[in-house]
Amino acid sequence: MTRNCTFIALLLFITLGNWQPTIGSAQEKPTDPATLEIPATDEGLPGAGPIRRFDWFKSHWLGRRSQWIKRVEEDQGAVVFLGDSITEGWGDDFKQSFGKLKVANRGISGDTTRGMLLRLDRDVLSLNPAAVVMLMGTNDLEEGAEPQTIADNVRLIVDRLKEHNAKMPIVICQVLPSSSSKSRSADKIKQINQLTAAAVAGDLQITVLDTWTLFANADGDASPEEFPDLLHLNDLGYQKWASAVRPILATEGFLETEKDAFQLEEGFESLFNGHDLSDWCLLPTTEEEKAAAANWRRNDKNAPPWPIVDIQLNLDGQMETPDRRYRAVNGRLVVATPEEGRRIQQLWTVREFPENFTLKLEFRATPNADSGVFLRKPQLQCRDYRLAGPYKDLKGYLPQDWNELVVVVRDNVARCTCNGEVIEAEFKLPTTGPIGLEGDRGQMEYRRIRIKTE
Repeated sequence: MTRNCTFIALLLFITLGNWQPTIGSAQEKPTDPATLEIPATDEGLPGAGPIRRFDWFKSHWLGRRSQWIKRVEEDQGAVVFLGDSITEGWGDDFKQSFGKLKVANRGISGDTTRGMLLRLDRDVLSLNPAAVVMLMGTNDLEEGAEPQTIADNVRLIVDRLKEHNAKMPIVICQVLPSSSSKSRSADKIKQINQLTAAAVAGDLQITVLDTWTLFANADGDASPEEFPDLLHLNDLGYQKWASAVRPILATEGFLETEKDAFQLEEGFESLFNGHDLSDWCLLPTTEEEKAAAANWRRNDKNAPPWPIVDIQLNLDGQMETPDRRYRAVNGRLVVATPEEGRRIQQLWTVREFPENFTLKLEFRATPNADSGVFLRKPQLQCRDYRLAGPYKDLKGYLPQDWNELVVVVRDNVARCTCNGEVIEAEFKLPTTGPIGLEGDRGQMEYRRIRIKTE
C-alpha cells in the first residue's frame, strides 16, 4: 500500500511539474475556440469600463478571432492595427494603402478599450508585431464610459505592449470626431485625446498622431463627406487616415526605404547629404531666445519646453541629434514628433549665407504639424498649412504629401513660394545668417534641401 501511494505521488509530481496554470483566455490553448469567447462576467478582468455582450457582438467577436487564430504564423512580424469597426472597415488589405508592407488588421466592430485589453495578448502580441497602430475609445463613449476610464485603459494597453517589446514603435491615433447624435460629443472626444496624450507624454516609444484635427469640422464633429453616418469612414476618409500614418511608418523604417533618385540642378549644391547631419549643428540659445522662452512660460502655464543649448554642437557624421528629435532617415531630414506633444527647437547649418541665393526644398507634414524654415534667422512658417495655417487657402498645397518650397533672396528680401504659389512676396532678411529648421509639434520632414548662391 505504501509502495503504491509512493508511486502515485511520484506520478502526480511529474504530471503537475509539467502543468502550467492558465490565467485568463490569453494563456489558454490557442487552438481551443471556446477560449476566444467573451467572458460571461467582468469579474477578475483587467481594466475598467464596458465590455459589450450583445448577441451579435459575441458572435462577431468569436468569428473574427477564430479566423485570426489560423493566421498567427502567417502574420508574424506584421505592423498591427488594433481597433474597432473603423479599423475593421479598412479591410485585411487596407485598401492597398501601405504597398507591400506586411500589415495585420485586428479591428473588431463594436469593441471597447477594455475588450481590446482583454484580447491583446492573443490577437496582437502573439504576432510579435513590428509596430502597433491604435485607434480606440469611441464605442466606450456610447456605453457611457468617462474619458478618464478610457485613457486609463489605453495606458494599460500601452504598458502591456511596452512590456512585450521595449523598442517596438507604438502609434496612438487620436479618437476621430463623431457627433452628439451618436452619443459621442466633441467635448468628450477632446477630453479623451487630451488625457491619453498626457498619460503617454515623455515616452519616446510612442507617437501620438493628430487624427482628430485632421477630420474635425468647425464644430469639432465629423463631416458627412468623410463619415456618411457620422461615425464610420468612407474611402476618402481611409485615404486621409493612410496619408497621415504613412510618414510615421516611413520614419520608423517600414516604408520609403528606396534610394531617392533626385538629381541636383546645375549650379545648386546640397545642404543635406541624405545620410547624416553633417554640416548641421545645434547653436547656442541666444539671450533674446531665453528671454522669449521665459516670458512665454510666465504668461502660459502650458507653454511647451524650449531646451537651452549652451555650446554649439556640430553633428558631422551623426545620424540624429542626442535627443533623436532631428534624424536622417533614407534621404529625409526628419523633425520627429516630440514625446511631450510640443517642444521648441532649432537645427542650423554651420555655414552662413551672406550672398543672394535661391533655396529649394521639399517638405511633408503630419496633420496639424508646426515647424519653420529659418532664413538667416527670421522664420518662414512651414507647417501643415491646411490645418495649422497661416496659408490655409493655398490651392496647390498637398496635405500629408510632399510640397516644394522655393525662396529667392535678392538684396536681403526673400520671395517665397509653395508649389509655385506666393506665400511671402517681400520677406525682410538680415545681411547674413545660417539656414535653420524649427521643430514644434507633429512630425515634419525635409528632403532635397539645396541652394544656389550668386
